[in-house]
Amino acid sequence: MVQEQLVNYSNVQLNREENIILRNVNLTVHRGDFLYIIGKVGSGKSTLMKSMYAELPIVEGSARVFGYELFTIKRKLVPFLRRKIGIVFQDFQLLIDRTVEKNLEFVLRATGWKNKREIRDRINEVLVQVGMQHKTYKMPHELSGGEQQRVVIARALLNSPALILADEPTGNLDPETGSQIVSLLQDISGKGTAVIMSTHNYAIVQAFPGKIMRCENMGLEIV
Repeated sequence: MVQEQLVNYSNVQLNREENIILRNVNLTVHRGDFLYIIGKVGSGKSTLMKSMYAELPIVEGSARVFGYELFTIKRKLVPFLRRKIGIVFQDFQLLIDRTVEKNLEFVLRATGWKNKREIRDRINEVLVQVGMQHKTYKMPHELSGGEQQRVVIARALLNSPALILADEPTGNLDPETGSQIVSLLQDISGKGTAVIMSTHNYAIVQAFPGKIMRCENMGLEIV
């Protein structure tokens, strides 16, 4: 059976301002893949991820994500691309003035959900999936770092994305909590959602095997 390709980069170059960050990038991601992007701080991991949701432009080459050619994508199509992608940030980026439930409701309403019952049911589903169903009415500051990151993963799952981009998701967590978060991401991958996770934590990579690519010397290579 041929696996569905979600991401296909061919000889891609990525710049920050005038500086070349990565060049000759070749990358294919299929549905259900679990892929680590490893490398030192500043090696291009975040740049690569930001290019996938059209936050940074493609300078050269072909970059297709969900059938959208990112080199020529029209601005009006970017929101449709982003609805297919869940993003998990290192620094959580939760809205600090509202509860867990209201954080998730905000995202659903912003992406076109209107029915109150459907919104409530979907929020409950994703919180159950990440083990946070009993923290609905907590404010972000009342949660531990690991709990906040679970809520961020729940937020990323709301619109049933086929791809999750997790940019250093364990960077602000202790080792045990970080391991729990990666285990959760691998469970999600096992259910058919592709996960691309950037990290420079090699202990995590060894403990939770996946495909590995390294950003180094302006290139991306299979490990």
